[in-house]
Amino acid sequence: MDKPGPPRHIGHPAPRPIGFPADQRPPAFFHQPQPGTTQLVQWAPAPPPPLNCPPGLEYLTQIDQLLIHQQVELLEALTGFETNNRYAISNSFGQRVYFAVEENDCCTRNCCGNLRPFIIKILDNTGREVITFDRPFRCVSCFYPCCLQQLEIQSPPGVPIGYITQNWHPFLPKFTVLNEHHQEVLKIQGPCIVCRCCADVDFDIKSLNEQTTVGKITKQWTGIIKETFTDADNFAIQFPLDLDVKMKAVMLGACFLIDFMFFEHGGSSDSSRTGVWQ
Repeated sequence: MDKPGPPRHIGHPAPRPIGFPADQRPPAFFHQPQPGTTQLVQWAPAPPPPLNCPPGLEYLTQIDQLLIHQQVELLEALTGFETNNRYAISNSFGQRVYFAVEENDCCTRNCCGNLRPFIIKILDNTGREVITFDRPFRCVSCFYPCCLQQLEIQSPPGVPIGYITQNWHPFLPKFTVLNEHHQEVLKIQGPCIVCRCCADVDFDIKSLNEQTTVGKITKQWTGIIKETFTDADNFAIQFPLDLDVKMKAVMLGACFLIDFMFFEHGGSSDSSRTGVWQ
């Protein structure tokens, strides 16, 4: 007598998993929204990495503009309790290139305000840390020109590729862009009054002799409600397409330093600064 075998499948075969296999996923893949969200996030496809390009910076080789959108923190907006800043970084097509997160402790954030030192990590679409911004604690008063602002840019983390240093000036925000060898590459100059109602604020990126403007960092006006009740800012960075990819990453760091110096409020400070005078 024959032994009974497994029951035969009746009807249509079971459906196969839907979607792309992991190794065949298109480069510009729409990530599924997280629980509680409805917006899909499209990440920019990564171009082939050029020679001598730090890993993760290949996204910057083919763009001349970055858009930085600080995320609105509900707890911070309602209570004034300073939280770690988070930023979405996109190209001009709205495709996300990086995501930035601040790492700081509660005491530093709420006691030091916009003076606080910070570590900001720049993550790619896989969550890999590709750039690190390191700001030490420095005073911001123009009365102390020996202890002005500075930012170190690292890529990969732990390997410096450039620096932003503040230049002393009694009225204008001025910065020098340095490469990894501490050689001057570019200058940045802002307006005397950086607080403007219903208008964008431009920080010009200039040549070393400050005679030619090659780009700009723009603090975009986001509306009276958002400007008044939050410190979630929007920025745009424009630079030459053929600028060294490391210097493009340094320009991104300069944008974060400018944001903290002039447009960040909360903690021990109740308003943003209007110029180089504290």
